[in-house]
Amino acid sequence: MHLNFSVRTFALRSMSLVLVMLALTAASFGQFRLAITVGPPAIPVYEQPICPGDGYLWTPGYWYWDDDIADYYWVPGTWVLAPEVGFLWTPGWWGWGGEAFLWHEGFWGPTIGFYGGINYGFGYFGVGFSGGRWDGGHFFYNRAVMNINVTDIHNVYNETVVNNTVNRVSYNGGNGGISARPTPQEEAAAQGRHIAPVAAQTQHVAAARGNPQLRASANHGKPPIAATSRPGDFSHGAVEAKDAGGAYKGPEDRGAGAARPEGGAGNAAIHPRDLPPAERPAAPNTGNAKQDKKYQQQQQKLAAQQDKERQKLQQQQDKEHAQLAKQKGDQARTQQLEQKHQQQTQALQQRHTAQTQQMQQRMAPAPAAGPRR
Repeated sequence: MHLNFSVRTFALRSMSLVLVMLALTAASFGQFRLAITVGPPAIPVYEQPICPGDGYLWTPGYWYWDDDIADYYWVPGTWVLAPEVGFLWTPGWWGWGGEAFLWHEGFWGPTIGFYGGINYGFGYFGVGFSGGRWDGGHFFYNRAVMNINVTDIHNVYNETVVNNTVNRVSYNGGNGGISARPTPQEEAAAQGRHIAPVAAQTQHVAAARGNPQLRASANHGKPPIAATSRPGDFSHGAVEAKDAGGAYKGPEDRGAGAARPEGGAGNAAIHPRDLPPAERPAAPNTGNAKQDKKYQQQQQKLAAQQDKERQKLQQQQDKEHAQLAKQKGDQARTQQLEQKHQQQTQALQQRHTAQTQQMQQRMAPAPAAGPRR
């Protein structure tokens, strides 16, 4: 599989099966892509809202990741106006990259590319798209797959589609993932002319990210807003999931890739002030006094920065507690806030642990050269 984007690692959590977060930027899109070691929940079961008008194409819902809360959240499926005549939507997908799950951004283009073999439904059954086609500058909808009001939209046809995919797994590769691989034609679609998600789609994602009910930890894989008639509008024409696509497993139950707080979930720190004192690595001893001094300065700088980040997060959380107290929040809201704070604190601790480990690896003495043969 060829990935047409450059990689910038902005955070690495690799010790003892903790959360790994990478940032990748697409050469063509210039957008961030996230990678984690915890696979997303299954695709929920839901019905498609009716198409709002001619020229709208269906973009299926998917799970996305929010590093701030260390959780997946559901981005509802929605109808979006095609940016160009003749363009189709290739959905984004999660794929195991050997060390982490990578998010591959969806795109618009004249042909459908690879989307991980994921069965998103509504014409996206793992390969290609059977929900409609362009003809003479108009998009014709397949009524056997799409929810179309024929009173308003007349460019329709009816073609039975056989969907043999029964699972609702939402990622490719890894433990339990889809085993599909891209064809040369699908790879060519990603390398050919295409454009990034339009503004309406990015705004739709932002709206989903800001809705606590769409977080996997809150809805257990059954989002209350599974799909919408128009992007960003979660009130009019929205539908809820009928059921989760499979048994929901929280991060602590998702196998080897799951992040686990030290001491078990019951003893996990909720706030930075609850964390034990940060471990400081031993003084460097590489055998090079000048190099050791340089490394020691870097250690002190990193320790000061980490202390500052702890204090900043604690101040932010204290402020949120004060605001909730002023609003006289009930127990449910208090528990929700505490859960958010716990996730933030765990993510901070994991990031600091990875940073310290990386520095220790850089300071390790070079292995002595063996005898030459």
